[in-house]
Amino acid sequence: MKAILLVAIGGALGSVSRFGLGSLVLQHTLDWKFPAGTFAVNVLGCLVAGLLAGLGQHCDFLTAEVRIFLFTGFLGGFTTFSAFGVETVALLERGDFAVAALYVASSVVGGIAALWAALNLAGMAAG
Repeated sequence: MKAILLVAIGGALGSVSRFGLGSLVLQHTLDWKFPAGTFAVNVLGCLVAGLLAGLGQHCDFLTAEVRIFLFTGFLGGFTTFSAFGVETVALLERGDFAVAALYVASSVVGGIAALWAALNLAGMAAG
């Protein structure tokens, strides 16, 4: 029961954070075809996941309960790859093939690059 509560609280905080960041980015990119809000959330989510995973490899502060709260709860609520899929399909259905390809490629490459960089940064910071 404690794990469910940790996931629920973390998920709520992650979802509210996703909404806040997505809304902020959307305010500045309303005229873009590129879904910048979801892109920003996905890359930031990967960056945070990389930092936490990297620190977790080198430090003992990530107990099982903290991992459930942060990874399953907060990051599960924060990251938006389901929205990524919906938006990609919508771009394809509208015939915006180049924008869809750019969105998919930059989301995947940006997220993986952010995760890789964060793992390395966490490793350097920890030791």
